[in-house]
Amino acid sequence: MTTQARSLPIPDGLDGLRLDVAVARLFGLSRTAAADLLEAGSVTLDGRDGRKSDRVTSGAWIEVALPVTADAAPPPEPVPGLRIVFEDNDLVVVDKPVGVAAHPSPGWTGPTVIGGLAAAGHRVALSGAAERQGIVHRLDVGTTGLMVVAKSERAYSVLKDAFRDRAVDKLYAALVQGHPDPSRGTIDAPIDRHPTHDYKWAVVAGGKPSVTHYETVEAFRAASLLHVRLETGRTHQIRVHMSAIRHPCVGDLTYGADPTLASRLGLQRQWLHAHRLAFDHPVDGHRVEFESPPATDLQAALDTLAAES
Repeated sequence: MTTQARSLPIPDGLDGLRLDVAVARLFGLSRTAAADLLEAGSVTLDGRDGRKSDRVTSGAWIEVALPVTADAAPPPEPVPGLRIVFEDNDLVVVDKPVGVAAHPSPGWTGPTVIGGLAAAGHRVALSGAAERQGIVHRLDVGTTGLMVVAKSERAYSVLKDAFRDRAVDKLYAALVQGHPDPSRGTIDAPIDRHPTHDYKWAVVAGGKPSVTHYETVEAFRAASLLHVRLETGRTHQIRVHMSAIRHPCVGDLTYGADPTLASRLGLQRQWLHAHRLAFDHPVDGHRVEFESPPATDLQAALDTLAAES
């Protein structure tokens, strides 16, 4: 069998893990495949044969002879429209276009942020599950706007903690149907899987606590433009909460939006955009802030509404 030699230092984010777990995460393998490599003598740690139960330390040098198969995954492809807003040695901030997932997942065959970065030559942190390395937060496929991806292991650890501790300021722009009353408010309602549709989420008694703050910034005849901040980061949270108060995001047919209005505004997805992102830099602590204007289709919908008002 043809093999490919790979060697690199153990990153900070894997310090203390079992060697089989570290190999699986570093090279995107299953635990079983990693164990097979170790049993075959294909892994060395600091020059000696590795054992599954060995504990790795940051900076230790690992060498692996990886099998190369005919059906190996194709190289990542560039993602048109994926714009780099900022980059340094520790992180990269991107403006994600519509139709792009944050990372690979079962059933998704389209483009991803991770794949686009790899194709453009940007390395990301190795911490995290194999398919989500470097990812510290996500946006839906149909949501555009700002995402930060960790490049260094330190950045991954610090940013994950910052998102968990709600120390990151995320501001979304959302165009919703009608006019919420009050025009500024908080939605505090638990979210979990939809009881009958497994592709959807819903406000469900006993679900995970979920809190959304919104403020109307412009009112049109048929819709309102909101600024939205999240205290929690549940899947589809803004979409679910706005639908729950009967003001779904315009174009969000999954959560009850009016298809006639969506068609009139030329929208084929929800009007939702990650507009602003601010956080303390994970290495030197200085505050960084980024903004992204609405994507072209979203701005066109706003222009149409403004012309009718």
